[in-house]
Amino acid sequence: MFKNYFILLLVCFISPNFVHAGTPLFNKGYDVDTSLHIKKPGPELEIYLLLGQSNMAGRGPLLAEYIEMQQPNVLVWDREGKWAIARHPLHYDKPKFAGVGPGLSFGFAMARSKSNVRIGLVPCAVGGTNIDVWKPGAMDKATNTHPFDDAEMRIREAMKYGVVKGMIWHQGEANSGAQNMIGYLDKLNELITRIRKMVGNEKLPVVVGELGRYKTNYQQFNKMLAGAPQMIPNLALATSESLVDKGDLTHFDSPSATVYGERYADKMLWLQRNIK
Repeated sequence: MFKNYFILLLVCFISPNFVHAGTPLFNKGYDVDTSLHIKKPGPELEIYLLLGQSNMAGRGPLLAEYIEMQQPNVLVWDREGKWAIARHPLHYDKPKFAGVGPGLSFGFAMARSKSNVRIGLVPCAVGGTNIDVWKPGAMDKATNTHPFDDAEMRIREAMKYGVVKGMIWHQGEANSGAQNMIGYLDKLNELITRIRKMVGNEKLPVVVGELGRYKTNYQQFNKMLAGAPQMIPNLALATSESLVDKGDLTHFDSPSATVYGERYADKMLWLQRNIK
């Protein structure tokens, strides 16, 4: 009897359906170590690039309910250059100000629609940046960084472990003045073309977000931005309708940033189904 009990216990222990309490439920096919650094490259990891300025990086208040958000199949390329479970804040452009942005809820929504893969997020946004510093060699004096060059370094390293499947972009507050809007769509097209060449996919889906509708000059920027899908193939706009700021007329509050991430995901999934 003791022998039969021991065999039953052993079978339960080795069964793939037996999981210890607290054990992350990773999808099959991943070779990981205890630090979650993926060793085996392959299409099972879908990588998404998060670029832009502070509203992509996230400036929503980090309340307890947001700090605790995580899913074991949504990863982030962290500041140490390795994959880790994604949590708020995703970005590390300005650690003192980083908060809730759209990236994490975007990752969660993509994961819900793609249960057979992991989602890897590569945070590259830099708060306050004008689109003019998003080109090779350009420096952002406020942060003493090179936004495009730094993004390229992270993207190329992250690509060793999976396949880049899309990019989301939220930027324009720094370009919302009448003079700074001149030529914006041409510059955006050039940036997207460079990214697509970098990742080896000329049809890479790109979702661009509108600025908040709580400022007059932002509304003018959004009117200009509305022409982007006609100019740039495989690009869609995510609407900022009904989203609100956190009181500074610049940054989305945490609930709005969360909803925005889901809107980015809806547009990304639509693009992936309708690649031209």
